[in-house]
Amino acid sequence: MEHHPAAAWLTAASSAAQQQGPGNLLRIVLIVMVVGCALTGWFLLRGYKQKDD
Repeated sequence: MEHHPAAAWLTAASSAAQQQGPGNLLRIVLIVMVVGCALTGWFLLRGYKQKDD
């Protein structure tokens, strides 16, 4: 496994995204948004759990 600087990786990802079109990028963004919203909701709502001590 070779180590690539972040700029080279970003450039490669950018050129790959241009060749593939927006479909895969949009799919990834939507998945990350849904997972992020679910984790944010879990994090905020866990504070409202009732303690039955």
